[in-house]
Amino acid sequence: MRTLRTPEERFANLPDFPYEPHYAEVADGLRMAYVETGPADGQPVVLLHGEPSWSFLYRHVLPELAAAGLRAIAVDLVGFGRSDKPADLADHTYARHVEWTRALLLDALGLGGMTIVGQDWGGLIGLRIAAEHPESVARIVAANTGLPTGDIPMPDVWHRFRDAVLKAPVLDIARLVQAGCRSELPEEVRAAYDAPFPDESYKAGPRAMPGLVPITPADPAAPANRAAWQILTTLDRPFLVAFSDSDPITGGMAPILLKTMRGAAGLQHPVIKGAGHFLQEDAGAELGRQIALFVTST
Repeated sequence: MRTLRTPEERFANLPDFPYEPHYAEVADGLRMAYVETGPADGQPVVLLHGEPSWSFLYRHVLPELAAAGLRAIAVDLVGFGRSDKPADLADHTYARHVEWTRALLLDALGLGGMTIVGQDWGGLIGLRIAAEHPESVARIVAANTGLPTGDIPMPDVWHRFRDAVLKAPVLDIARLVQAGCRSELPEEVRAAYDAPFPDESYKAGPRAMPGLVPITPADPAAPANRAAWQILTTLDRPFLVAFSDSDPITGGMAPILLKTMRGAAGLQHPVIKGAGHFLQEDAGAELGRQIALFVTST
């Protein structure tokens, strides 16, 4: 597998993101990156981003968790942020992304009693890890995400997004993030989303991910996701549904999760106001406060 590594100088002068990167090998020289803040002995809260962002997305969430005495860990998925980038689309599979992330959290970091927070693809990966390794998970937060099995059609807006990503001669990462926000992103923030990708050769991850979402029952990832649903719906771990009020892509998943997840019963589930798909951008501090309240009260 041919991999690329973004030069560190690309990440100079990131706004509101002073965290030193940490690295761990997860498979045959493949390196994943993460940042963390808060007390080292605090309860671990793992923050998983989605397409096409990176841990920078959580820059306004991290301080809220640290202030609550939690150990906040924001991960860069393989192909994103400071993590290594397999250069061919075929190198990216759903199963590999689950295994790479599992290897970081459980093997390299040895986390137990963790709260997994997943948004977008972070949920598709994090929910699988929670289902397959419940002994290491204390709580789950689903924020604008889901666990598709291909049995329910995806919305038209998602299919348009998928086609645009696959066919665009030049993939404008910052523009994709901006399209999922209600607020206007400053130039320095847009530049931070472009930073991991010096040129098109680095973008196999963002190009591949939409095509890995199961959209038919026969998809290779569908059986594992169905099995994960069966486990998650009976799991007794507290399950917070923290969706925004303006996400056309995943908004329909919120009532399904609230109805089906055993761990969601009896909890107060926030609706993050005035936020789009990337609710961490539009209302990151509020999301952080809601996660902190959930962790410290359950």
